[in-house]
Amino acid sequence: MQRGRIQRGRTRPAARRVAALVATTAALTAGVVAGAAPASAAPTAVITLTYDSSRSAEFAGAVAEGVANWNASVSSVRLVPVTSGQRATITIVADDGWPRATLGPVGPSGSATVWFGREAVAQGYDLSRIITHELGHNLGLDDNRTGRCADLMSGSSAPVDCANDLPSAEEAAEVQANYAARRAAPTEARVLVDAG
Repeated sequence: MQRGRIQRGRTRPAARRVAALVATTAALTAGVVAGAAPASAAPTAVITLTYDSSRSAEFAGAVAEGVANWNASVSSVRLVPVTSGQRATITIVADDGWPRATLGPVGPSGSATVWFGREAVAQGYDLSRIITHELGHNLGLDDNRTGRCADLMSGSSAPVDCANDLPSAEEAAEVQANYAARRAAPTEARVLVDAG
């Protein structure tokens, strides 16, 4: 019996999954664990952005879901609620217009806004998808009107009944790169309106 040996060219599916998991874990921890990265590479610091949802009215629950979606999808930036006496990087406001947001990527000293527009809600768009999409703009993602539900940044070009509120792997990778490379800068004055 030859335990633990995998024949070349005939790896078992379980062995491939274990190998992929080990490789992924090693890659993710390489920049964080002291001594794991080469001496020339510094560990990646997590950039923290504060948000104020006190004016998000009936959308506070959806805001919490959108924040959780981004925090689960990327590790180079963290969205945290603003505390008393602290300045918010991102302000989320409910209004009666169409959803819109300041294009980032916003840095900790910058300022960005999300307007959680009730017009899209009245048309039947998913609350969590709306806010996760708008926060994506603050984090540096432009609209990508593919019409595909799998693409978070396709926004209103996707069907109204689309409930996907998670960024695609490509979208998450772009945000991850924005903050891992510390490319976050003062935001543009450009506001993206997501009406289809």
